[in-house]
Amino acid sequence: MTQPTSLLTELASINGVVLQLPDEAVAPDELRQRAYSELLRQEAMAQGLLSKDDAATADGVLSEAASDAIELLLEKNLAIPEPSDEACRRHHAAHQATYSTGERVHVRHILFAVTPGIDVVALRNRAETTLLDVRCHDGQALDDTFAKAASTMSNCPTGAEGGNLGWLVHADCAPEFAKELFGHKEIGVLPRLVHSRFGLHVVEILQREAGVEQPFEVVRGAVTQSLKQQTYVTALRQYMQLLAGAAVIEGVDIEAADTPLVQ
Repeated sequence: MTQPTSLLTELASINGVVLQLPDEAVAPDELRQRAYSELLRQEAMAQGLLSKDDAATADGVLSEAASDAIELLLEKNLAIPEPSDEACRRHHAAHQATYSTGERVHVRHILFAVTPGIDVVALRNRAETTLLDVRCHDGQALDDTFAKAASTMSNCPTGAEGGNLGWLVHADCAPEFAKELFGHKEIGVLPRLVHSRFGLHVVEILQREAGVEQPFEVVRGAVTQSLKQQTYVTALRQYMQLLAGAAVIEGVDIEAADTPLVQ
């Protein structure tokens, strides 16, 4: 299990620049984000885009000048080509449900929130046990196992209403949550835990209303932007790996590469 930052023997740092205040407990994801921001800040300085006088902070908050310099740095170093028409058409054909309009799902859930310092293994065990308990329930029965579990175990305010999220459309959900709900045919308790930025969810689809598929020409712009975003994320990850590979990193676990041939 990852130890809380406050228990580490040394403060996390990038090339000697400290990423946390003394005795500050920082969640691993937040600490990694600070590390990536500091890598970019230092690289912007090295490329002459940011004054050497820009002061680093240990709380992860960048100066306005540093934020602007990082934006220029990424524009300069990340070349994002326009996707070809063929690539866009292939993507649309493979993800038609994503570009449908009007699809709705009636959902309820039980949230097991991931918070700083929590025992993730124990949390997953509780979530999986709950999933097994509710999978065989009959939601129409007076003894509604799912609703009872939501009211006693869910970390979402909807637990008071049996976990009911109501009718949702794609735009109502975080992308990773929507991916599990839309474009499928399943009704009932999903046979797997759904992972999101908020934690682990036991999810039941109560009802579905199918959407209307949109022709490629209508959604061409959205498809193009989606592919460009995917390319940007990949390019940024590779760039960050290269910066990390050339840095002295202490007390924080981030990906690094020592060659520009990053896949």
